[in-house]
Amino acid sequence: MMITTKGRNALKIMIDLARHEGEGNISLADIAVRQKESLKYLEASAAQLTAAGLTVSARGKSGGYRLARKPEEYTAAEILQIGEGSLSPVQCLISGCENACTCDTLPLFKELDEVITVFLSSKTLRDLIRG
Repeated sequence: MMITTKGRNALKIMIDLARHEGEGNISLADIAVRQKESLKYLEASAAQLTAAGLTVSARGKSGGYRLARKPEEYTAAEILQIGEGSLSPVQCLISGCENACTCDTLPLFKELDEVITVFLSSKTLRDLIRG
């Protein structure tokens, strides 16, 4: 499994917002500078996070983004799933497979999927900003 730029950017945005929690709305331009990322790429991830209810956005002079909940209420798994769509190591776990009954690799990938999910679900946004 490889986390793409979309997943990493979603996580970077959320970590930055958590680090600046309590400072009001944070502009995406400021996040882009701090995270050394393209504003254009961050815009797509920010829109996904807002659509999923993980962030709240505001327009105008004091506009920007902020977390919808406390940092300890988010998991890395939840955030990455917004950016990636799925964290499954193989497509057949997502859409099924006609060879599932005879596939010798399916048990391995099911177990790997569970390990990934448990690990990422155990890490909160608060944990990530603490380092």
